[in-house]
Amino acid sequence: MAYPVSPLAIPFPDLPPIAGATARVVRAGYKDWGRCDLTFIELDEGTSVAGVFTRNVCCSSEVEIGRENVRHGKARALVVNAGNSNAFTGYRGREAVEQIMEQVSAHLDCAREQVFVSSTGVIGVPLPKDKAREGVTKALVAAPCSWEDAASTIATTDTFPKGATAAAMIGDTRVTISAIIKGSGMIAPDMATMLGYLFTDAAVEPAFLQTCLSAANLRTFSCITVDSDTSTSDTVMAFATGKAGNAPLISFDSPGADAFAAAVHDVCRQLAHLVVRDGEGASKFIAVTVTGAVSDESARRIGLAIANSPLVKTAIAGEDANWGRVVMAVGKAGEPADRDKLSIGFGGVWAAREGLPLADYDEAPVAAHLKGKDITVEVDIGLGDGTATVWTCDLTHDYISINADYRS
Repeated sequence: MAYPVSPLAIPFPDLPPIAGATARVVRAGYKDWGRCDLTFIELDEGTSVAGVFTRNVCCSSEVEIGRENVRHGKARALVVNAGNSNAFTGYRGREAVEQIMEQVSAHLDCAREQVFVSSTGVIGVPLPKDKAREGVTKALVAAPCSWEDAASTIATTDTFPKGATAAAMIGDTRVTISAIIKGSGMIAPDMATMLGYLFTDAAVEPAFLQTCLSAANLRTFSCITVDSDTSTSDTVMAFATGKAGNAPLISFDSPGADAFAAAVHDVCRQLAHLVVRDGEGASKFIAVTVTGAVSDESARRIGLAIANSPLVKTAIAGEDANWGRVVMAVGKAGEPADRDKLSIGFGGVWAAREGLPLADYDEAPVAAHLKGKDITVEVDIGLGDGTATVWTCDLTHDYISINADYRS
């Protein structure tokens, strides 16, 4: 079922091609939706890989196998199936993944563990092996496509394709990152998020690529939430083809390593924000900034408690400056907080400071701020130097409508 494009949508950017990475898409027919639903990305020999994966203990075989194989550090292909998550499907689900890996590795004459598979969609239905086999057969010889085509093909309830790019200088060599992601609901990552893929022509050793991706994930994907639900299939992977010709990045001591790590973080932040902007039923993009916590991690947990609160999210949907609900969320977070030191604000206007409503508080500018599409909530705990920003969206009736008929 198609849904109206999110009012927070951002046009797909002009993503540069990445030497050594070729995308192709086909229709495998996993659902009767009349569009491409299988993405195949071929990667040149020598491509480094890194990944972060969901901590949901009911994860798919794709996640289990990917988590094992990413440790080898090399990749030759990525296959993404849309419309069927292949999670909670037992040995039949694993057989489907292994069949895809075997089929692609035979075609590319590479080790099976260099083929990565992701699937997204309905939980509890085994991925049809016949459709997967036929889809992969077509994908192996399909014409190359754009990153926008690939981004559209990996989507499920997304209302717009999502992509991001950044560049960095490594010595005299310019390296580029192009990335795509899908995600709209079941978004509350714990170590990863949705399905996201970064491709770069930089030469990067696998261990350092993993360091960069894990660090970026912690400050971006692990700081967003739509509905507090962590998916069974969440995966973010980075692939470095090495075609730019730079001296390989081995550690932060390598020239240009800081610039590359910053570019990875920038792309991950862009992608994370796009997922929130396409949150199911979203009408407002919300940034919650927490300062004065006892640690950065404590600030992040408090921010997520606020961002996950249905009462806070519905108040913002209704453009109601109900700061008492923010107080409630801080108090339930399970983190150190002192009622008499707590300050709450919206859009840069403080409503309460150090445990008390401000006598001269004027709600008019706050009400005006809440009528916009980009909302900020500020919370100062007053106990330390810990800071964090998390991102979420409001909760509207459309979220219920989308998820009530998701399988139909």
